[in-house]
Amino acid sequence: MKKQREPKRVVGRRELVDFPDLQLLGVEAKVDTGAFTGALHCSNIREIPAASGHPELHVQLLDPSHPNFDGSPMRFEHFTVRDIRSSNGEVQQRYVIEATIRLFGQDFRSEFSLSDRSDMKYPVLVGRVLLRQARLIVDVARRNVSYKQQLSAH
Repeated sequence: MKKQREPKRVVGRRELVDFPDLQLLGVEAKVDTGAFTGALHCSNIREIPAASGHPELHVQLLDPSHPNFDGSPMRFEHFTVRDIRSSNGEVQQRYVIEATIRLFGQDFRSEFSLSDRSDMKYPVLVGRVLLRQARLIVDVARRNVSYKQQLSAH
């Protein structure tokens, strides 16, 4: 007997997303079917030696203009460095972390590259890996579908 799969849900081209582990709520994200992995805007990215002997990644998430910005550095013990192709086709080495993102009131663990997106309109990019994992379809005529559904559920 075949296992019943959850039906696919529709997201808009722009969504407000939460990162509960990072205490970031209502962050604007661009849903990008052209991007493989997701991306999260940060600055002051640096590796710092930790007492454990393994380096820690220290970053500042978002910009001072974002309501959730508090200026305090975030620390990540688990991260990788990978070649990521940017939107202009250039390959860059970027740090990649795993983070929990909330859509439709449901949490998904996914990978996000960390990069300075200050020249981009949206601080978060949702890519194909997460779209596939969360079983999402993009309707480019819609916006904030997930967030509106979460609000109406309360």
